[in-house]
Amino acid sequence: MLHRTVYAALAAAVLAVFFFPYFNGKRGGNMTGDGPTSYAARQTMVAEQLKARGVSDPRVLRAMLEVPRHEFVPAGLAGEAYDDKPLPIGLGQTISQPYIVAYMTEKLALAPGDKVLEIGTGSGYQAAVLASLGAEVYSVEIICALEREARERLARLGYAGVRTRCSDGWKGWPEEAPFKGIILTAAPDRIPSALTDQLAEGGRLIAPVGGRLGQDLVLVKKEKGRLKEERLLAVAFVPMTGGGQR
Repeated sequence: MLHRTVYAALAAAVLAVFFFPYFNGKRGGNMTGDGPTSYAARQTMVAEQLKARGVSDPRVLRAMLEVPRHEFVPAGLAGEAYDDKPLPIGLGQTISQPYIVAYMTEKLALAPGDKVLEIGTGSGYQAAVLASLGAEVYSVEIICALEREARERLARLGYAGVRTRCSDGWKGWPEEAPFKGIILTAAPDRIPSALTDQLAEGGRLIAPVGGRLGQDLVLVKKEKGRLKEERLLAVAFVPMTGGGQR
């Protein structure tokens, strides 16, 4: 009986060590600054902001639960990290509200291993969500200071499946094309032709399109070499800068 008791205790300890990171909303043991409070906040975010508004893909919901958004906002705004609103991240840029991140991610319909291009790295949050889906992420940021900070942050948090570079997003990342998914987190006045050229057959591109006074979220699908556009909803993003913007 004693041997059985000791064996059970040892087994419970092993299981606790193995599963503890998941109970704290982590994919591994290297996501610093996370804990029961922030994980509970993410549970509330998923239930009240995402599921309640129609986001239903279980993989997207799990990714939103796993990624610690408070790590991607300025320290002074950490207490607002799980509110359903965009937040400033400096240099005139913002991190999108959780619902829009989840909604756009779901519309890409990515499978594990898909190659995806993000235009507008920002703080790195959207890239982390995509990486949590098992995507191979290539992210372009035109503000070099933001790209450097995001690269360091993603490395620190263990998102090895993300590559970033400082470049003009209008050009995309042609040497890594084609991409199964392309997502823009800043609004161009029109969808760059270089990006649709880099979209794989059967791929999807999602982008806010328009000026400061009005933007629509547009989903583009490439089928048999032809592009099909669908306007989804009105949004408000920071404008996309670079050589192609009028």
